[in-house]
Amino acid sequence: MPENTEIQAGRLGRNVAETGDRVLALVMAAGRARRFGTDKRQEKLLQDCTLLAATVQSMAAAFNSVRVVIRSDDDPAELGLASATQVVCSPRADQGLGFSIADGFRALYGSQATAAAVLLGDMPCIEPETFAMLVEQAAADRIVRPEYQGKPGHPVIFGRNFWDELAQLQDEEGARSVIQRHPEACMRIRVDDPGVLMDADRPEDLQALRERHQSMRGAGNSASDS
Repeated sequence: MPENTEIQAGRLGRNVAETGDRVLALVMAAGRARRFGTDKRQEKLLQDCTLLAATVQSMAAAFNSVRVVIRSDDDPAELGLASATQVVCSPRADQGLGFSIADGFRALYGSQATAAAVLLGDMPCIEPETFAMLVEQAAADRIVRPEYQGKPGHPVIFGRNFWDELAQLQDEEGARSVIQRHPEACMRIRVDDPGVLMDADRPEDLQALRERHQSMRGAGNSASDS
């Protein structure tokens, strides 16, 4: 595959449901959110749903298997997670995102999946079609990520060939080093979805997420009524 292959997302040959367990999801939610100031995972995106729970729900609608990486001292219920949610406890979370990712991928060794989609826990506003476009291109020897208006976003889908490297990460920058070491394997998918860039670094970001999430729900309800 050519280095940094870029394709324009188009119509798909299969939907997410047909991918089965070929691609699973890993939601990273073990950070301290120091820039945000409080535990943003527990912030209410909707009246009855936390920011983290909304992100997990969006992934659960697109992937058969979703794992959520949290800190060892976290109570999933306090984070708004359903009791059936599969959680991975990261004992090294305070050392940086790379350590949490490593702990997450170590927990996947028993999985038969071809690839894993890594998403941050404060990104609930990604369109279902975007997930489908990315999954369509996933392969064991590829790193697939969306691009919106020239900017790389999330989730990043890592083929199984890269899991050993990810399981050895020991830094604060997450998986960036793995992506940089394998430019020939990277595939960028251009999408018309600002949600791939939208997260909640600061409290003021929450309102934009709420508005987009509400508009997405409204569009979904309109489609189901038609």
